[in-house]
Amino acid sequence: MSLELSPLGFRKTPFTRELSVTERFELPYQEEVAEALAEAVRRRMSAALIAPAGTGKTVTLRMLVSLLPETRYQIRYVKVTGLSKRDLCKEIAAACGLSPTGIYPALVRKLQETFEHTSGADGLRSVIVLDEAHDLRPESLAMLRLLTNFEMDSRLVVSLVLAGQPALKTLLGRPEQEAMAQRLAHFATLRLLSREETRSYIVHRCAVAGAQTNPIDSEALEAIFEISRGNLRAIDRLALKSIELAAGAGSSAVSTAEVIAARNQLWA
Repeated sequence: MSLELSPLGFRKTPFTRELSVTERFELPYQEEVAEALAEAVRRRMSAALIAPAGTGKTVTLRMLVSLLPETRYQIRYVKVTGLSKRDLCKEIAAACGLSPTGIYPALVRKLQETFEHTSGADGLRSVIVLDEAHDLRPESLAMLRLLTNFEMDSRLVVSLVLAGQPALKTLLGRPEQEAMAQRLAHFATLRLLSREETRSYIVHRCAVAGAQTNPIDSEALEAIFEISRGNLRAIDRLALKSIELAAGAGSSAVSTAEVIAARNQLWA
């Protein structure tokens, strides 16, 4: 039985990643983080978002983008995968709509010229968002520092936003990366949800998916928090699997039994 037709009352599958920024569950601390990152960019500076997996990093980055109007900023998103400095440079070039060909020094110059042209002729601030930045190689960090160097550091032409897990903080803390770390005007972080935030988040996500009443009973909500410990990714996976199990059994509500069964299936 599909979720749309199930007794649980959903119009669409809940707890998926397909959620607009306007439908997100509002967390004041998350909004403060996004605003702080946006303010660093407005000041023509760079910043970092360092947070454990499952704490809402991707949503925060989407919020950041929504705070930077397209009429003033040209934002490019790149997902880091442990690339060499040349390959990362090629990825950034491709994200900027440039041909990712040529020798490495020429690619760097091409990107710098593009950022300068965007700033001068188009009047737009270039912003490069590098996600999963904890996978950056040390040599690639040095390349990023080079990309932001204009006229012996006398001009601020492009902003970088590095987003990654706590290993990024360790990488930036190395003595040889001090020059790059000093270019970051703000370091932001995120935390896990509290017990009450977890409960409210689940109720909100169910409502967004069309449930007229909360289909997860109070004991099941408590079980989801205890198992997930407030990790958003774990909450989503556990809640969705619990709902699927309840729907498959023809139940009109999710109980602790479905949550335990879901945990056993997801983390067997």
